[in-house]
Amino acid sequence: MFQKVAQFLFVVACFSVLVSCNEYQKALKSEDTKVKYELAQQYYDAGDFKRANRLFEQIIPKFRGKPQAERIVFFYANSYYQIKDYYTAAYQFDRFVKSHPKSEKLQEAAFLAAKSTFKLSPKYSIDQEETITAIQKLQAFINAYPSAKEIPEANDMVRQLRLKLDKKAFEIAKQYNTIRDYRSSITALDNFIVDHPGTPFKEEALYYKFDSAYRRAMNTYEYLKKTRLTEAREAYDDLKAFRPEGEFIKMADKLITDIDEELVDYQETK
Repeated sequence: MFQKVAQFLFVVACFSVLVSCNEYQKALKSEDTKVKYELAQQYYDAGDFKRANRLFEQIIPKFRGKPQAERIVFFYANSYYQIKDYYTAAYQFDRFVKSHPKSEKLQEAAFLAAKSTFKLSPKYSIDQEETITAIQKLQAFINAYPSAKEIPEANDMVRQLRLKLDKKAFEIAKQYNTIRDYRSSITALDNFIVDHPGTPFKEEALYYKFDSAYRRAMNTYEYLKKTRLTEAREAYDDLKAFRPEGEFIKMADKLITDIDEELVDYQETK
Protein backbone atom coordinates (compact mmCIF):
# COMPACT_ATOMS: atom_id res chain seq x y z
CA MET A 1 0.00 0.00 0.00
CA PHE A 2 2.74 2.44 1.01
CA GLN A 3 4.68 1.62 -2.16
CA LYS A 4 1.66 2.39 -4.34
CA VAL A 5 1.10 5.73 -2.61
CA ALA A 6 4.77 6.61 -3.09
CA GLN A 7 4.60 5.71 -6.77
CA PHE A 8 1.46 7.81 -7.18
CA LEU A 9 3.05 10.82 -5.52
CA PHE A 10 6.13 10.42 -7.71
CA VAL A 11 4.00 10.40 -10.85
CA VAL A 12 2.10 13.48 -9.65
CA ALA A 13 5.37 15.28 -8.92
CA CYS A 14 6.78 14.43 -12.35
CA PHE A 15 3.58 15.59 -14.00
CA SER A 16 3.65 18.87 -12.06
CA VAL A 17 7.26 19.49 -13.09
CA LEU A 18 6.39 18.77 -16.72
CA VAL A 19 3.42 21.13 -16.66
CA SER A 20 5.52 23.80 -14.97
CA CYS A 21 8.26 23.45 -17.58
CA ASN A 22 5.78 23.71 -20.41
CA GLU A 23 4.18 26.76 -18.82
CA TYR A 24 7.56 28.39 -18.37
CA GLN A 25 8.69 27.71 -21.93
CA LYS A 26 5.42 29.06 -23.30
CA ALA A 27 5.80 32.22 -21.20
CA LEU A 28 9.33 32.79 -22.47
CA LYS A 29 8.10 32.64 -26.06
CA SER A 30 4.92 34.61 -25.42
CA GLU A 31 4.47 38.21 -26.51
CA ASP A 32 2.00 38.77 -23.66
CA THR A 33 3.77 40.95 -21.08
CA LYS A 34 1.02 40.37 -18.51
CA VAL A 35 1.50 36.59 -18.69
CA LYS A 36 5.24 36.95 -18.25
CA TYR A 37 4.81 39.37 -15.34
CA GLU A 38 2.30 37.23 -13.44
CA LEU A 39 4.30 34.04 -13.90
CA ALA A 40 7.55 35.78 -12.95
CA GLN A 41 5.88 36.94 -9.73
CA GLN A 42 4.66 33.40 -9.02
CA TYR A 43 8.12 31.94 -9.50
CA TYR A 44 9.68 34.69 -7.39
CA ASP A 45 7.24 34.16 -4.51
CA ALA A 46 7.84 30.39 -4.71
CA GLY A 47 11.61 30.86 -4.48
CA ASP A 48 12.30 29.80 -8.07
CA PHE A 49 14.51 32.82 -8.68
CA LYS A 50 16.26 31.46 -11.76
CA ARG A 51 13.05 31.27 -13.79
CA ALA A 52 11.75 34.50 -12.31
CA ASN A 53 14.99 36.21 -13.35
CA ARG A 54 14.63 35.19 -17.01
CA LEU A 55 11.07 36.45 -17.18
CA PHE A 56 11.81 39.72 -15.37
CA GLU A 57 14.69 40.31 -17.76
CA GLN A 58 12.33 40.04 -20.73
CA ILE A 59 9.68 42.42 -19.38
CA ILE A 60 11.79 45.17 -17.76
CA PRO A 61 12.07 47.19 -21.02
CA LYS A 62 8.26 47.11 -21.34
CA PHE A 63 7.78 48.73 -17.92
CA ARG A 64 10.29 51.59 -18.13
CA GLY A 65 8.63 54.78 -16.93
CA LYS A 66 5.66 52.90 -15.47
CA PRO A 67 4.74 52.57 -11.76
CA GLN A 68 5.54 48.83 -11.72
CA ALA A 69 9.09 49.41 -12.95
CA GLU A 70 10.55 50.06 -9.50
CA ARG A 71 9.13 46.84 -8.08
CA ILE A 72 10.18 44.70 -11.04
CA VAL A 73 13.72 46.08 -11.16
CA PHE A 74 14.20 45.39 -7.44
CA PHE A 75 12.93 41.82 -7.84
CA TYR A 76 15.19 41.40 -10.86
CA ALA A 77 18.26 42.53 -8.90
CA ASN A 78 17.34 40.40 -5.91
CA SER A 79 16.83 37.32 -8.09
CA TYR A 80 20.49 37.59 -9.09
CA TYR A 81 21.44 37.81 -5.42
CA GLN A 82 19.32 34.76 -4.57
CA ILE A 83 20.94 32.63 -7.29
CA LYS A 84 24.35 33.79 -6.02
CA ASP A 85 25.35 35.75 -9.09
CA TYR A 86 26.78 38.42 -6.81
CA TYR A 87 28.65 40.36 -9.48
CA THR A 88 25.47 41.02 -11.47
CA ALA A 89 23.44 41.52 -8.29
CA ALA A 90 25.81 44.27 -7.11
CA TYR A 91 25.60 45.96 -10.49
CA GLN A 92 21.80 45.78 -10.64
CA PHE A 93 21.31 46.97 -7.07
CA ASP A 94 23.66 49.90 -7.70
CA ARG A 95 21.58 50.79 -10.78
CA PHE A 96 18.41 50.54 -8.71
CA VAL A 97 19.81 52.93 -6.08
CA LYS A 98 20.73 55.48 -8.74
CA SER A 99 17.48 55.13 -10.67
CA HIS A 100 15.08 55.10 -7.71
CA PRO A 101 16.47 57.46 -5.03
CA LYS A 102 13.04 57.89 -3.40
CA SER A 103 12.13 54.21 -3.30
CA GLU A 104 11.02 52.53 -0.08
CA LYS A 105 13.45 49.79 -1.06
CA LEU A 106 16.40 52.18 -1.30
CA GLN A 107 17.96 51.18 2.03
CA GLU A 108 17.57 47.47 1.38
CA ALA A 109 18.98 47.82 -2.13
CA ALA A 110 21.99 49.79 -0.88
CA PHE A 111 22.69 47.14 1.73
CA LEU A 112 22.35 44.26 -0.71
CA ALA A 113 24.60 46.02 -3.22
CA ALA A 114 27.28 46.25 -0.52
CA LYS A 115 26.66 42.72 0.70
CA SER A 116 26.93 41.37 -2.86
CA THR A 117 30.34 42.99 -3.19
CA PHE A 118 31.28 41.51 0.19
CA LYS A 119 30.43 38.09 -1.22
CA LEU A 120 32.83 38.75 -4.12
CA SER A 121 35.79 39.41 -1.82
CA PRO A 122 38.40 36.69 -2.55
CA LYS A 123 40.74 34.90 -0.17
CA TYR A 124 43.48 37.13 1.26
CA SER A 125 46.25 35.84 -1.04
CA ILE A 126 44.50 37.18 -4.16
CA ASP A 127 44.26 40.82 -5.31
CA GLN A 128 42.00 42.66 -2.85
CA GLU A 129 40.36 45.27 -5.09
CA GLU A 130 36.89 43.79 -4.46
CA THR A 131 37.57 43.76 -0.72
CA ILE A 132 38.42 47.45 -0.70
CA THR A 133 35.33 48.25 -2.79
CA ALA A 134 33.15 46.23 -0.39
CA ILE A 135 34.53 48.12 2.62
CA GLN A 136 33.81 51.44 0.91
CA LYS A 137 30.24 50.40 0.05
CA LEU A 138 29.53 49.03 3.51
CA GLN A 139 30.98 52.11 5.19
CA ALA A 140 28.86 54.35 2.95
CA PHE A 141 25.79 52.35 3.97
CA ILE A 142 26.70 52.60 7.67
CA ASN A 143 27.17 56.37 7.35
CA ALA A 144 23.93 56.85 5.39
CA TYR A 145 21.74 54.61 7.60
CA PRO A 146 23.24 54.60 11.12
CA SER A 147 19.99 53.32 12.67
CA ALA A 148 19.30 50.55 10.13
CA LYS A 149 18.63 47.05 11.40
CA GLU A 150 21.41 45.81 9.10
CA ILE A 151 24.10 47.88 10.88
CA PRO A 152 25.39 45.04 13.14
CA GLU A 153 25.76 42.77 10.11
CA ALA A 154 27.37 45.55 8.09
CA ASN A 155 29.88 46.25 10.87
CA ASP A 156 30.71 42.55 11.13
CA MET A 157 31.33 42.35 7.39
CA VAL A 158 33.64 45.37 7.54
CA ARG A 159 35.52 43.69 10.40
CA GLN A 160 35.95 40.51 8.36
CA LEU A 161 37.17 42.43 5.33
CA ARG A 162 39.64 44.53 7.31
CA LEU A 163 40.95 41.35 8.92
CA LYS A 164 41.53 39.95 5.44
CA LEU A 165 43.49 43.05 4.41
CA ASP A 166 45.51 42.80 7.63
CA LYS A 167 46.25 39.16 6.90
CA LYS A 168 47.45 39.93 3.39
CA ALA A 169 49.67 42.79 4.58
CA PHE A 170 51.11 40.63 7.36
CA GLU A 171 51.86 37.71 5.04
CA ILE A 172 53.65 40.06 2.62
CA ALA A 173 55.81 41.39 5.46
CA LYS A 174 56.39 37.91 6.88
CA GLN A 175 57.60 36.48 3.57
CA TYR A 176 60.91 38.33 3.94
CA ASN A 177 61.58 36.22 7.03
CA THR A 178 60.67 33.10 5.03
CA ILE A 179 63.18 33.90 2.28
CA ARG A 180 65.81 34.86 4.90
CA ASP A 181 66.05 38.51 3.92
CA TYR A 182 66.17 39.48 7.58
CA ARG A 183 67.01 43.14 7.09
CA SER A 184 63.96 43.67 4.86
CA SER A 185 61.90 41.51 7.21
CA ILE A 186 62.59 43.75 10.20
CA THR A 187 61.72 46.88 8.21
CA ALA A 188 58.58 45.39 6.68
CA LEU A 189 57.28 44.07 10.01
CA ASP A 190 58.01 47.40 11.70
CA ASN A 191 55.99 49.16 9.00
CA PHE A 192 53.17 46.63 9.33
CA ILE A 193 52.93 47.19 13.09
CA VAL A 194 52.84 50.97 12.64
CA ASP A 195 50.31 50.89 9.79
CA HIS A 196 47.98 48.37 11.52
CA PRO A 197 47.89 49.42 15.20
CA GLY A 198 44.83 47.33 16.12
CA THR A 199 45.71 44.24 14.13
CA PRO A 200 45.23 40.79 15.70
CA PHE A 201 48.49 39.80 14.00
CA LYS A 202 50.62 42.16 16.10
CA GLU A 203 51.94 39.45 18.43
CA GLU A 204 52.95 37.27 15.51
CA ALA A 205 54.52 40.25 13.73
CA LEU A 206 56.57 41.09 16.84
CA TYR A 207 57.72 37.48 17.07
CA TYR A 208 58.88 37.33 13.46
CA LYS A 209 60.59 40.67 13.87
CA PHE A 210 62.48 39.20 16.83
CA ASP A 211 63.20 35.99 14.92
CA SER A 212 64.61 37.99 12.03
CA ALA A 213 66.69 40.17 14.36
CA TYR A 214 67.96 37.04 16.14
CA ARG A 215 69.03 35.31 12.92
CA ARG A 216 70.55 38.47 11.55
CA ALA A 217 72.55 39.02 14.76
CA MET A 218 73.78 35.44 14.97
CA ASN A 219 75.12 35.49 11.41
CA THR A 220 76.48 39.02 11.12
CA TYR A 221 79.95 40.49 10.78
CA GLU A 222 81.91 40.66 14.02
CA TYR A 223 82.09 44.44 14.06
CA LEU A 224 78.26 44.64 13.87
CA LYS A 225 77.53 41.83 16.28
CA LYS A 226 77.09 43.72 19.54
CA THR A 227 74.75 46.27 17.94
CA ARG A 228 72.61 43.60 16.31
CA LEU A 229 72.51 41.40 19.39
CA THR A 230 71.24 44.42 21.32
CA GLU A 231 68.60 45.09 18.66
CA ALA A 232 67.47 41.47 18.88
CA ARG A 233 67.21 41.70 22.67
CA GLU A 234 65.10 44.89 22.29
CA ALA A 235 62.83 43.10 19.80
CA TYR A 236 62.35 40.31 22.34
CA ASP A 237 61.52 42.85 25.06
CA ASP A 238 58.88 44.43 22.82
CA LEU A 239 57.25 41.02 22.29
CA LYS A 240 57.42 40.20 26.00
CA ALA A 241 55.90 43.55 26.96
CA PHE A 242 53.05 43.18 24.50
CA ARG A 243 52.04 39.62 25.39
CA PRO A 244 54.07 38.14 28.28
CA GLU A 245 52.07 34.89 28.31
CA GLY A 246 51.39 34.55 24.58
CA GLU A 247 52.10 31.48 22.46
CA PHE A 248 54.93 33.17 20.59
CA ILE A 249 56.89 34.19 23.69
CA LYS A 250 57.47 30.49 24.42
CA MET A 251 59.22 30.10 21.07
CA ALA A 252 61.12 33.34 21.60
CA ASP A 253 62.30 32.15 25.03
CA LYS A 254 64.18 29.31 23.33
CA LEU A 255 66.18 31.83 21.30
CA ILE A 256 66.76 34.65 23.76
CA THR A 257 69.19 32.53 25.79
CA ASP A 258 71.57 32.49 22.82
CA ILE A 259 71.34 36.28 22.56
CA ASP A 260 72.02 36.84 26.25
CA GLU A 261 74.95 34.41 26.27
CA GLU A 262 76.48 36.11 23.26
CA LEU A 263 76.05 39.52 24.86
CA VAL A 264 77.71 38.32 28.10
CA ASP A 265 80.59 36.74 26.19
CA TYR A 266 80.96 39.85 24.11
CA GLN A 267 81.14 42.08 27.18
CA GLU A 268 83.70 39.80 28.84
CA THR A 269 85.99 39.32 25.88
CA LYS A 270 85.64 42.32 23.66
